[in-house]
Amino acid sequence: MTDETRLRDDIARTGASLFDRGLTAGSSGNISVRLSAGGWLMTPTNISLGQIDPARLSHFDAAGTLIAGDAPTKESFLHFAMYAERPTAGAIVHLHSTYATAVSILRDVNPADVLPALTAYYIMRVGRLPLVPYHPPGDASLALAVRALARDHHAVLLANHGPIVAGTTLANAQFATEELEETARLFLLLHNHPIRPLTPDQIADLHTRFPK
Repeated sequence: MTDETRLRDDIARTGASLFDRGLTAGSSGNISVRLSAGGWLMTPTNISLGQIDPARLSHFDAAGTLIAGDAPTKESFLHFAMYAERPTAGAIVHLHSTYATAVSILRDVNPADVLPALTAYYIMRVGRLPLVPYHPPGDASLALAVRALARDHHAVLLANHGPIVAGTTLANAQFATEELEETARLFLLLHNHPIRPLTPDQIADLHTRFPK
């Protein structure tokens, strides 16, 4: 099995896992991976992540030109914006997952760091989560807004839209996205209750013990 074949299968398997567990619905959400030989594989437009055909993934060359496969997701520009600022990123997962999207709609969150440090695992997987101001879907200015934050953050939350998360591998991007969604769920469950988030010293210790 070639590296590309394995990655195609990994994308399909990851998409099915996310869909089957309710982390994406309908034709929302998209996944991409960077190929070791250059270029990218990306989920096509208007497909369910639960029904990905590995052979029909959109295949881009190193210049970002579609060279094979079906027409790509209309949100491909978000992926390329993240990759441009994160040379070590091997994969990106973008979802419209319920709890993270719900948090992105709240009025009084901190736009520099949307979710509090509720658990060690959130800090280890995600860290800080800035909010990208709302832009209409497909708006080119959204790519610029994402790119402005991507150098310092491998996960961002798009206002009234959902998270986009980069990882060194597809598994790492998936796990960080899932940790983000679970933390958003906890945050909403705890809403209007006094909380005891991790302290700055505890957060700094985690960054030292588990560098990204």
